[in-house]
Amino acid sequence: MNGFDLNRAYSVARKEVMHILRDPFTLVLALGLPVMLVTFFGYAIDFEVRDIKLAVSDLDQGPAARRLKEIFTSSGYFIPVEAGSGTVGMLDSGKADAALFIEPGFSRTVMGGGPVTAQFIMDGSDNSKAAAVSGYLAGIQRSAAFKLGGAATPEGLAVETRFLYNAELNSQWFTIPGLAAIIIGLLAILLTALTVAREWENGSMELLLSTPVRPIEIIAGKLAPYALLVLGGVFFVYLSSRFVFGVPFAGSRPLFLAFCLLYVVSALSQGLFISVATRQQQVAMQFAMIIGLLPSLLLSGFIFPVESMPPFFNYFTMILPPRWFMEAVRGIFLKGAGLRELALPFLALLALSAALLALALKKFKTDMEP
Repeated sequence: MNGFDLNRAYSVARKEVMHILRDPFTLVLALGLPVMLVTFFGYAIDFEVRDIKLAVSDLDQGPAARRLKEIFTSSGYFIPVEAGSGTVGMLDSGKADAALFIEPGFSRTVMGGGPVTAQFIMDGSDNSKAAAVSGYLAGIQRSAAFKLGGAATPEGLAVETRFLYNAELNSQWFTIPGLAAIIIGLLAILLTALTVAREWENGSMELLLSTPVRPIEIIAGKLAPYALLVLGGVFFVYLSSRFVFGVPFAGSRPLFLAFCLLYVVSALSQGLFISVATRQQQVAMQFAMIIGLLPSLLLSGFIFPVESMPPFFNYFTMILPPRWFMEAVRGIFLKGAGLRELALPFLALLALSAALLALALKKFKTDMEP
């Protein structure tokens, strides 16, 4: 009774596996959630803004004005919508996202070699779209300067822009690897919180306590099957990223697995703590959704860069395992980063996982041992 008996833990794990196989909800959640998340985030979320409706008010009607409109449309981001004096009204009604105003005499000034201007107005109610369009305008302005002859760079100087690790700025390459953090964070916490809380509700936890099985063996036996289920979900994300979305994997697979295991430990520990603290499935599910989904979705860098957050939240994310796992998984997938480059995320995730596991075990033993 004084040591950890692997056979007793295995017996609890086998019982839990049989329960999982008989429980349709658990199977649907464990197998369906990764499919749903990969499909939703992989295809629905795209940070690249396209098909921007551009209302053009061309009061010049000259060759240079037509060329300027062609530069906008050939960029692949804008869809021209001809408009007259009601251009601003189209922005108000939502029929256009932006407007381009070309004043009379534009072509004549270009042919004469003088400086020219054209006014561009953007709907700023959607700041994310406006920020993306501002980035497009820089390239369009450079292209117009050369093609219209209104400006030029110094002779002999050429500026070439390259994007490392994601040359085409593909949004799927950015989002798909991060899905591992969301799937682990939500699935592990939710499944663990529900299974242990269910034992409390059904009264079977007291039956387990009356057996020779120790609390630590109950914990190991109950958590091991769910850890494998969660890792299966991560494996599905890996296969989808490589063979469905074409995301490259430049790093070490053993290192990726090590980070996944550390993150699984932290998520399972949080689920265990929730289940012991609540002892009710409904309440446990609510807490699991909040703790498992929101940090991994909003405070991990999955959508919003951590560096751009206010200082308080920037420091607050340091105590959240999803922040470090997100940094590591993207570094491994796209950059091919090794343990040396990811030493800080590895140590932070190791410390947080150990602390959360110790907290969960202490709470579990306190509530179970006489």
